[in-house]
Amino acid sequence: MLAIVSSTISDSEPETRQAIGKIDGISVHLLHFPASGITDLAQVAAIREAYHQRGWKHLVATTNAGAPLHDGTTDVWLTIEGVNVRGAVVLVETPANLTLVTVKGDLSPVDLLHLRDHFGIPRFEGDRLNIP
Repeated sequence: MLAIVSSTISDSEPETRQAIGKIDGISVHLLHFPASGITDLAQVAAIREAYHQRGWKHLVATTNAGAPLHDGTTDVWLTIEGVNVRGAVVLVETPANLTLVTVKGDLSPVDLLHLRDHFGIPRFEGDRLNIP
């Protein structure tokens, strides 16, 4: 699947294709709860603690209480070996859903820059990082 995605990238972006080639896998797990249901906060806390205990670095946590599109909490963890990112996890918790996205690979910080504007990875207006 990643090879198919890579083939959709323009020939003018060989570095992006190379970065995609370094991704070993992506998995997405979505749990949807009934309208009357709510995530078990203790179980979600256990998921967060498991990543911490395994040495993953907690990069960011955001809370958007009452936001129209995303009312909940988003956490991002990385596991790093040397200067390379070996894996990333995004946990999105809302009152009705729990989404866990994991990426496994061997990506350098430069590879991550090449993946901006792809797969939902944003290119921030003020990041001032221009790669020729």
